[in-house]
Order: sequence, then structure tokens, then C-alpha cells
Amino acid sequence: MRTAKFVESYFDAWNHSDAKGVAEHLVKNGTYCDIPSNERHSREALVGNLVDFFEREHRHYQLIGEVLANDETIAFQYKISSLDSTADDRLGAEFMTVDGDGALNIADYYDPIQSGSLAPSISRKPNAQKYAKSGLSDKQMGEYTERLRALMEHEKVYLESDLTMLKLASLVDCSVNHLSQVVNSGFGMSFFDCLNNYRIEEAKTMLGHSNPQQQAILDVSFAVGFNSNSAFYAAFKKATGQTPAQYRRLSLV
Repeated sequence: MRTAKFVESYFDAWNHSDAKGVAEHLVKNGTYCDIPSNERHSREALVGNLVDFFEREHRHYQLIGEVLANDETIAFQYKISSLDSTADDRLGAEFMTVDGDGALNIADYYDPIQSGSLAPSISRKPNAQKYAKSGLSDKQMGEYTERLRALMEHEKVYLESDLTMLKLASLVDCSVNHLSQVVNSGFGMSFFDCLNNYRIEEAKTMLGHSNPQQQAILDVSFAVGFNSNSAFYAAFKKATGQTPAQYRRLSLV
């Protein structure tokens, strides 16, 4: 599979309100999972739901940052902009497991719909009870949250550039859906933002204690888990309001 072309055509289908085009990115027995509403759609059912959705909603979807991919998975973050209002842009993320030239499973993660929000739910049902059917008890939530914190803060798994939600869920020993709930509820952010926050904090420590002549900023970006310098710069400036070079100069004064 050519990942870049696959993701590009996927976004193109969404932006052209092409219900069949979106669904055809799934293999014949593939499933689209609307995580916040706890709904699963076969390829055929997805077409019908999207036809209704595109009649009601007019939005633009844009890839944010880099696509994380290996032989079995694709993950990326996206921005949703309304074409019908001046509402603020919102973010979402998708995780795909692939089978040949298509996706066996597409899991869509985003904030639950509020009045006037831009969240891309294809369901007509309200999402106020985002995780009502997840089966995750308060005790399990606490246990998974502690495991996740230990993995991040002590084992520093975020330094792995190929870390995906599936891999992290396996390390926490929970499902991808439960991991999403833990990150959203326990950390108050998406998987991608959580991952980047840890990486940026690590980069700040390295930049504040390293000699610019001995450790280039590009080396720092790769050391903390980013696959490209541009993604590192964008995430760093979003988190700190400064470029890595500006932060280093001020830290070493």
C-alpha cells in the first residue's frame, strides 16, 4: 500500500462529500468505528450514513502533522473546518489497521458533539454519554491511567518514533477504545496531543542542558520521537510559543 496516496485519496473523498469514495477505503469486510458514539458501520452501511451526513453537514478536512504508519497500521490527526459557519476549527484523529490495499478497521476519535460543534460524527444520536457503553469501570480507569503514566513518565515509551495507539494499548493491556477514554478523560487531550506534550517536555529539558555546538536541534527532534524536523518545530511552537532555537537561547542565558 502507498500510504501517502491512500491518505490523500481518503481526505479527497471526505472533502468532496463522496460517501462511496470514503467507504471504498475499507476492504469488503471492513468496519468504520465512530468511537465517541460507540457505533460500528460496515462498508455498505457507511455509505448510507455518510450520504445523510453530507446532506446535513458541509465541512473541510485537513491533515495535521505527519502520518504515522507501518505495515499494519496508519494513524494521523486532522482538522475540521465548517463551511457553513464561523465556528472554531476542531481536531480529530483516526487510527487504521490495514489489509492489503484497504483498511480493515477505521477508528475515528474526536470530542463529542456539542451544540454548534464541528465534530465529524456521522451519527444522528447525541454523544453526551460518550463512553456510556465502553464497560470501563472507575477502578479500571484508575488502573489504566496509572499504567499509562508509568509507561510515559518512567519508561518514556513516547521516545519511540513508531509508537501507535495499538502498540500503546497493548503495553497498557487494554483495548484501543479504553486507551482513548483514559487519555481523553485522564489527561484531557487526544492521543496525538498527549504524545507530543511528553515529547516536547523532553525536548525542553534537552535544549536547556545541551551545548548547541554539540547537539543540533535536528538531533533533539529525532531523539524525542519525531520523524521530521517540521513536525517537531510545529508542535514545539504550539506548546511553547517559541521555536526550539529561541527556547534554547533563552534557557542558556
